[in-house]
Amino acid sequence: MEKLIARYPALNEVKKEIIATVDLLCATYECGGKLLLCGNGGSAADCDHIVGELMKSFKMKRPISNELYSALNSMGEDGQFIAPLLERPMTAISLCEHNSLSTAYGNDRCSDAVFAQQLLGYGNEGDVLLALTTSGNSKNCVYAATLAKAMGIRMVSITGSEGGKIAALSDISIKLPEKETYLVQELTLPIYHYICAELEKHFFSPKE
Repeated sequence: MEKLIARYPALNEVKKEIIATVDLLCATYECGGKLLLCGNGGSAADCDHIVGELMKSFKMKRPISNELYSALNSMGEDGQFIAPLLERPMTAISLCEHNSLSTAYGNDRCSDAVFAQQLLGYGNEGDVLLALTTSGNSKNCVYAATLAKAMGIRMVSITGSEGGKIAALSDISIKLPEKETYLVQELTLPIYHYICAELEKHFFSPKE
């Protein structure tokens, strides 16, 4: 955290919220939960980026369990090929993907509710929804956050300094000290890299 703040001094204002997010996600994964993410435009790209860091190795090696490795080795050539390639994931799903579902639902019902519809299908009590919305008022993110509260899904938001409507729906609201979209997004990336690195260290550091 000290290195992060040294590189991005503005993040000192949200240090407590970043640490709380790491703690929440550690507890979530320890209990078998998962992370779901939503956002628009550049924030959608950030959601996909986060999934990429969590679902495979980021900074550390994540070999699969010895039991699974042995089971794959007993299954012949194909199992033996993939056994050393596979890495233990931390389950994360971006709701910004699934174009056929999103366009079908938007056409048949309402595009503003598409993240909520996906959350209804993928989410369970005890999961976490992370919404990236620079304004804090993106309707599709706010509607998903509303459903998250109703379903017992914990809610984290990363927004600009105003927080918007989604801040009031969030268990943890990371309000970055910027208002312009690109400046908020510039500060968002080091935050989620830090979170992903801390999660990986917690779950995959070599045991003493």
